[in-house]
Amino acid sequence: MMLRSNKVSTKAMIASVRSIANTGNKRSFCSSSLSSLFETQARVRTTPSMTPSMRVRHSNRHTLPVSTLLRYRSSAALSPVDDTVTGTGTGTGTEEIITGHSEGHVAAAEARNKLDASNEEAWRINLGRGSNNQWLTGPRTDDWFTGLPPSQCPGVDDHGALRSLPLPNLNAVTRESAKEYFDNSWALYETLFAGLNSEEYFYRPPVHGLRHPQIFYYGHTPCLYINKLRVAGVLSKPVNAYFESIFEIGVDEQIWDDDLAPGRMLWPTVSEVHEYRKRVYETVVNAIMTHPSLDDSNGPVAVNQDHPMWALFMGFEHERIHFETSSVLFREAPNHLVQTPNNWPPLHPSAQKNTPTSHPIEGVDYPPNKMIAVNADSVDLGKPADFPSYGWDNEYGERSVSVPPFQASEHMITNGEFWKFVSEGGYRKKEYWCDDGWAWRSHRNLKWPFFWETAGPAGSHEYSLRTVFKIISMPWDWPVDCTYYEAKAFCRWQTTKEGSPTSKPFRVLTEAEHHVIRNQEHNLKAVREDANADKVMVRGGDTFAEGSTGSNVNLAFASQNPVDYFAPSHTGHRDTTGNAWEWTEDHFNPLKGFEVHHVYDDFSSPCFDGKHSMIVGGSFVSTGDEASVFARFHFRPHFLQHSGFRLVASEEDAPATHLFAGQFSGQVAARNESLAEEKVIDDVSGNVYETDDSLHMYLGLHYPSSGTKESVAPIINHKNSPIHGLGFPQRVADLLTSLNPTKTENALDMGCAVGGASFELAKTFDNVDAFDFSNTFVAAAKQMQAKEDVRFSVPMEADIFDEVRAVHEEGVTQEVLDKVNFFQGDACKIGEMAAEGALGKYDGVIMSNLLCRLPDPLQCLNSLPRIVNKGGVVVLVTPFSWLEQFTPRGKWLGGFYDPVSKEPLRSKDELHLIMEERGFEKIHEEEMPLVIREHQRKYQYIVSEATGW
Repeated sequence: MMLRSNKVSTKAMIASVRSIANTGNKRSFCSSSLSSLFETQARVRTTPSMTPSMRVRHSNRHTLPVSTLLRYRSSAALSPVDDTVTGTGTGTGTEEIITGHSEGHVAAAEARNKLDASNEEAWRINLGRGSNNQWLTGPRTDDWFTGLPPSQCPGVDDHGALRSLPLPNLNAVTRESAKEYFDNSWALYETLFAGLNSEEYFYRPPVHGLRHPQIFYYGHTPCLYINKLRVAGVLSKPVNAYFESIFEIGVDEQIWDDDLAPGRMLWPTVSEVHEYRKRVYETVVNAIMTHPSLDDSNGPVAVNQDHPMWALFMGFEHERIHFETSSVLFREAPNHLVQTPNNWPPLHPSAQKNTPTSHPIEGVDYPPNKMIAVNADSVDLGKPADFPSYGWDNEYGERSVSVPPFQASEHMITNGEFWKFVSEGGYRKKEYWCDDGWAWRSHRNLKWPFFWETAGPAGSHEYSLRTVFKIISMPWDWPVDCTYYEAKAFCRWQTTKEGSPTSKPFRVLTEAEHHVIRNQEHNLKAVREDANADKVMVRGGDTFAEGSTGSNVNLAFASQNPVDYFAPSHTGHRDTTGNAWEWTEDHFNPLKGFEVHHVYDDFSSPCFDGKHSMIVGGSFVSTGDEASVFARFHFRPHFLQHSGFRLVASEEDAPATHLFAGQFSGQVAARNESLAEEKVIDDVSGNVYETDDSLHMYLGLHYPSSGTKESVAPIINHKNSPIHGLGFPQRVADLLTSLNPTKTENALDMGCAVGGASFELAKTFDNVDAFDFSNTFVAAAKQMQAKEDVRFSVPMEADIFDEVRAVHEEGVTQEVLDKVNFFQGDACKIGEMAAEGALGKYDGVIMSNLLCRLPDPLQCLNSLPRIVNKGGVVVLVTPFSWLEQFTPRGKWLGGFYDPVSKEPLRSKDELHLIMEERGFEKIHEEEMPLVIREHQRKYQYIVSEATGW
């Protein structure tokens, strides 16, 4: 084994099949549960100014440690803002030492000592510190806003309502335009948070327990500005190092019954975070107005992905993502804990209507929803690298998709249509739900969509609707808000009830189909020809709903609208942009040519895992990049968002991207995937190699001299007999010896079967460890070692067998036999075996036709460096004959087509990459044939690839 210098990998597994870690300037990868079923070109953007100290990591997808009950911060941790900006990127990056603690934390510690509450109520230790509750109850005054108050902010209208500005054109950035968009983003976020009535919901965990409390998100967005501007070299030091640690890492719900136990975290007070936000606002404004990279004295500046201020616009769009996701969490909150902020835009006018609480009538309370046929088309996905707006990494790249003919409902499914599903028992009948969807529904005890509020006695099916801040009469003609699981259950119900217009059942839309029905004046093709055709580039929320292609996005309204309110697209479909996101059949996936960005290198990659479904089109509260035609976002199937769906039917398979094609049907949650894989392994582990037939076949393979005395030849004598394929185990062992490992003290035969190769190794090595997963094989090897009379049957014809005695090959002396130690082991657990002392360090290792018979080959390869001495040699021999009988499809190294590029992914290439990434260098390659007898006149002729490393 030769250790290699650090470098950026030329290929990267990005389907969450390898967890990602930074080690200096190397992006290293390790195994995850689904090895390499999705692969694409990926590389990390770097800039000369980057240093290891500047690599402040950020993720939205992992939980904070929750065991710590008491946290401290320095009273001096708020740095002077005039000393944090650097034009060179060479700041020290030194974080202040946390030495003191806040008054709020002392008060909370005392309160906790007096609190005798259940774990579920432990979050209450955060309440009652100082005068926070009085300050946070009722309408906010201007001192709530740490930047410009809404009345003075860009984007406010004549009635005082604040809406989003257009998305900035990055080909023409000025200091003033950047500050205006920052002020708009910052004020929108703080206006939303002015909707919390009292301090309680800042700390109360959401009802599902799968997100942090709102105090985290109040501090999270300013934290990202600082951390990312530091990574980019714009800032030299933190504003508050402690806050920029605890507020850095968010959550991606793993499965619907995860327990984050967030209640035991002692958070800073709201006033402390409010003060932190002030300092961050001043710091960011100072960077905008003084950093030399935005010097516009000679005209506007172009900001591209290599520009240090790309991180600034990243902060803007990150804040807007959380603006929307927090609005969902507010909508989930108990209604008495929220209030409509003074500067919040009005609901759509239709929210004022008085509607029946039950039994809505089609054509009266909600419009008919006909299926509209769409002709075959093609779609080119991907945002051009030089497009003049900010984009997240998953937007860039390319893919051409052929879209077969399909039918799609005119509009998204309405509350009125969904009421039928609810009232007819859709939530009670398991047959409409996938297994994990039903388990989720049962766990949550859901009987109707979460945002529906009961308005009558149980069983009456009378409902009103919760908006972000208010409960209103049920607007039956608005799109229903639901999860992917609920959408798919409705599709099955509708198929059962009405029948599909095609031979396939109803489903939801795909990403490519969405772009086919999107308004042609603003679709991907139009926008590539004219950047201003992407409406969000030129229209703010105040005018987005206007005109023939108006839509409810960019906060045009503070709620959804009737599905027939806006004009249809050229295909006759409504709300193809805005109102509510639409669930799709696609897994969240990268486009060909995907590249992570060094400033935020794990924004998308961890979610390329087959467990996140894409959503398209944007909602009423989607702003900035989220409202762009290029936006590609995603959530887990149980996630609640401002999202709905429309019915789709087609004769051909959906043109969707599934990262683990062939293993999943549609979307499968993490739990189903795990259980399915465990079942495959359990079904296989104890059977295949424990039969007499397998034992006899392997004895014949490993001891080809057997049968000489009985006049039974291993291959019937004939012209051009493939006798070169005999003695395969011995040839594998001889190959290892011929590659001249530095020492020949210890060797390992992994998957030794009945021991033929092990004894051959012992002719050269001082000691040989040999293990196999099969007890039957190990027992036979030990019998051969003890020179017992081992006999096996040689198939001749049909039910006719000849019995022969197994004999060793020439040169296997007693000294050789004594060098071998046989035992049972698992090649997928060699790391654990080494930790327990069952394995040592070896000068030579062989794996003979083992790799493609393991349930998790990558897990085995990952542990190889741990057991191989420096200068040692590993010989891997494999025909790459992948079978789901042995290896779940998701763990094959290759042998399938890339679901995105459609290019073949070959195991040989992947094995080379894996071994090099683990520090090995290929020193030999040859084709190695073997012959396995089925009977006297039929043989398997196999050509394995034999490589030395």
